[in-house]
Amino acid sequence: MELHEALGNIDVIRRHMARTEKFHGYRALPTALGAAAAVGGAVVQAVWLSGAGVSLAAFLALWVPLAAVAGGFAAGDAWQRRRRDSSLTGALVRLACEQFVPCVVVGAALTATIGRFAPEIGWTLPGLWSIVFSLGLFASLRLLPAAILAAAAWYLVAGCVCLALGPERAGFSPWTMVATFGVGQTIVAAVLASQPNDDGSSVASLSAQGEVGDDA
Repeated sequence: MELHEALGNIDVIRRHMARTEKFHGYRALPTALGAAAAVGGAVVQAVWLSGAGVSLAAFLALWVPLAAVAGGFAAGDAWQRRRRDSSLTGALVRLACEQFVPCVVVGAALTATIGRFAPEIGWTLPGLWSIVFSLGLFASLRLLPAAILAAAAWYLVAGCVCLALGPERAGFSPWTMVATFGVGQTIVAAVLASQPNDDGSSVASLSAQGEVGDDA
């Protein structure tokens, strides 16, 4: 019983230490590719779809797979770094998921609900996606560089502006996605690219945690 309690206390300590670390699983390049995907998707929509007359189904058929590919690439890159980089502890990765994944789930639920039951307000989805994504960034501020606050604020303001402009001036316009996710991901990529590599401190922290676990 004492051993079980000791192991439980070690896990709590490690999770607490993870909250004081910075998550280095996100890189600038995959994030920049997400921004490029937003611009590319906007070009495809402008060329192949009918602009203001695009249907919700066609809009989702383009942007949902594109978002899944871009998000999957970034997540896969973070996971590969987790396997190669000892500074990315399991507790830190789990904490990053706990803070950001809820916004992805909420965005998917909003999309499914509006697409199925309220397609007449489907034009609000780009703005709602931007606002929900901003919440994920705000929730992750403890793990990410402080300058990420600028990107979170951009997503929030851009999403609200999209809703305020209405279906005619924003809505399904391809440039709405450029103004939200294209610009937003560019800001995030710039912030990540400007950060110094402080993996050494994380490795030292991990080593200290490992020594505590070995002593137990």
